[in-house]
Amino acid sequence: MMKKPRGVADILPGEVERWQYLEGIIRELARTYGYQEIRTPVFEFTELFQRGVGEETDIVAKEMYSFPDRRGRSLSLRPEGTAPVVRAFVENNLHTWPQPVKLYYVGPMFRYDRPQAGRWRQFHQFGAEAFGSADPALDTEVIALLMDFYAGAGLKGLTLELNSVGCPECRRELVVALRTYFSSRQEDLCRNCRERLERNPLRLLDCKEEGCRSLAAKAPVPLAFLCARCAAHFAAVKEGLAAYGINYTVNPHLVRGLDYYTGTAFEVLVPEIGAQSAIGGGGRYDNLVEACGGPPVPGVGFAVGLERTLLALQQQGAGLPQAPQLEVFVVAAGEGVTGKVFEVLRLLRKAGIAADRDYLGRGLKGQLKQAHRRGVQRVIILGEEELQRGNVAVRAMDTGEQVEVAETELIAWLKMQRA
Repeated sequence: MMKKPRGVADILPGEVERWQYLEGIIRELARTYGYQEIRTPVFEFTELFQRGVGEETDIVAKEMYSFPDRRGRSLSLRPEGTAPVVRAFVENNLHTWPQPVKLYYVGPMFRYDRPQAGRWRQFHQFGAEAFGSADPALDTEVIALLMDFYAGAGLKGLTLELNSVGCPECRRELVVALRTYFSSRQEDLCRNCRERLERNPLRLLDCKEEGCRSLAAKAPVPLAFLCARCAAHFAAVKEGLAAYGINYTVNPHLVRGLDYYTGTAFEVLVPEIGAQSAIGGGGRYDNLVEACGGPPVPGVGFAVGLERTLLALQQQGAGLPQAPQLEVFVVAAGEGVTGKVFEVLRLLRKAGIAADRDYLGRGLKGQLKQAHRRGVQRVIILGEEELQRGNVAVRAMDTGEQVEVAETELIAWLKMQRA
C-alpha cells in the first residue's frame, strides 16, 4: 500500500469544511480592509530565499526543500510567503500602482522540520503584505487585520507580543554589543550559534536550543539601541494599537526568525497548543524590496499558520462547520421511473438544493438504507402511481412522515421547509 510522506496530511471531507470556513473569513476580511489576492508559484529560485529570508536563518540553512532543475539551476519549494510576494511585486512593477499596494495570499508552504502538533512539512499560511508606506499607522492596520481574523475565527485568550528590532543603522551598535556578550560565553553556545556569532549575531536571539535561549534571555536587546526615528515609529505603533483597543505586551527579546525584519516585529501566542504557542506574526521589512532588485519601497506584513489556528480552535472547543449534508435523496420505486430520476435531480440541483441518487442498482429498500447512511433530511420517492397523478412522495427521514407533493410545486415546497 502506498503511503504519504512523513509530515504531510490528507485533508478529507468532514475536515476540509473547516478550512473553507477559515478561508471564507480571510477573503471577506481582506475585502473589507482593501487587500487583493495574489497567487505566487510554489517554487522559486533558491537565491530569492537566500537573499530575502537570510542564509543564516534556520529556514534557509536547515529546512528548505531545494533541488536542481534540468539545467542545473537551484530551485526551492517556498518555505514562506513574503519573499515570493516581494519578487512578484518587483517583477510585475507593482510599485507603479497606486500606493500603498495591499496584497494577501493563502497557500501551502514547505519546510523540512520535525513534524509535531500543528506543524507539518507541508503547511498552509494566510499572509498579508502592504507596500509603499512607512507610516506606523500601516503597521497598526496590519496587526488589526491579523487580530480581526482570529476574532472572526472564534479564538480567545490570545497574547499579542510586540517589539522593534530597529533599522540597519541602529542595529550596528546592537551587533557589537551582542558579539561582546556572546564571545565570552562561546563554550555554552550550540555549534550553529558559534558559527553565527561572527556572521550574524542577531540570529543568536532566535535560537531554539535551551542553552542558547538561557543566554539570550540576558543578552542586550534591540529596544536599548533604537535610533530616534525607530523609537518614534515604535511609539506611534503602540499609540495606534491603543487607539484600536488592541492589547499587547512588549517583549524586548522578540526578533522573529527571518532576517528581513526592520523596526516593528510582533507575534500572536495562544497557550492551548503547548510550548511552541506562536500561531502567527510578522513585522516591517523596509529594505526587502530593494534587496530583491526593486526600488526602495517600504513594506509590512504578517503570516498565519492555518494548521496551528485550527489546532488552537479545536483545543478551545470552538464550534466549527461540519461536512455539509445532502438535503434530499431521489429514490426510484420501480424500473419504469429511472429516466425521471435524472430529470428531478437536475431540477433540484439547478435550484440550489443538494441532491443525489443511487448508482449501484439497489432496490427500494437498499436505496432507502443508503439515504439513511448518507444522513439526508428527506427522500423523494418516484413511484409510477404518484407520477401519473403529477405528484412525488416526500419522506422525512427523522420522523418517517410521508406526504405527496405536486411535481410542479416540489422546489417551492422544499425551500419552504428550510425556513
